[in-house]
Amino acid sequence: MNKRKIAFTLGIVCIILTVAICVQINTIKNANSTVSKGFSEDNLRDEVLKWKEKYDRILNDLDVAEKNLTKIREESTKDDTTSSETEEQIKLNNNLLGTTNLEGPGVEIVIEDDPNPIGVLEDVSDHIVHDADLRAIVNALKNAGAEAISINGQRLVNTTSITCIGNVVKINNEKITSPFTIKAIGYPESLVAVNMNGSYIDDLRDWGIQVSIKKLNKVEIPKYTGVISAQYMK
Repeated sequence: MNKRKIAFTLGIVCIILTVAICVQINTIKNANSTVSKGFSEDNLRDEVLKWKEKYDRILNDLDVAEKNLTKIREESTKDDTTSSETEEQIKLNNNLLGTTNLEGPGVEIVIEDDPNPIGVLEDVSDHIVHDADLRAIVNALKNAGAEAISINGQRLVNTTSITCIGNVVKINNEKITSPFTIKAIGYPESLVAVNMNGSYIDDLRDWGIQVSIKKLNKVEIPKYTGVISAQYMK
């Protein structure tokens, strides 16, 4: 074999080896990228789970502490009229603040978007429930004597805001969507009056919004689980 053939053969071998090495390098890079991505996702998932466990543990500790505090107060106010009255006032204040679970007679109102919005020239937004609609009904319930109110399990307190982001409503910074279940504790006969002819609820029905209301002997409203803070009150 002459020198030219040997050189040609060696050149072909070098090209094949170069291609093989490049393919191997790319394969290793892709594998490392996949492993790295999977590792990052696993780390993120583990971190989220850790924070959730921490939140649940703190929430449970808070619940235990509140029960212990209630027990201590009850023990300290036995056979003491003044202390008992003070304890009752503290209990009432906590109920009003929204830091306790409550139950009592009242009403349950369920509001849903119009399931069949029709009309080419109509605005579809007129057929869905907005934050302003919920605020109007909540105000009507308060005027009718509601003592505690929740929407989709979110307790309404003095610092609660009801806002709208697109088709999603935010209450206590939690996103909720239709259907909306409003629960209110109070004298049922007074609260159900928010459903009378000419009321705001009556107007919603004219737009196709689905609204149902019923009186209940027992309405359960959960406590507010957020943080109540004040910077300027003294």
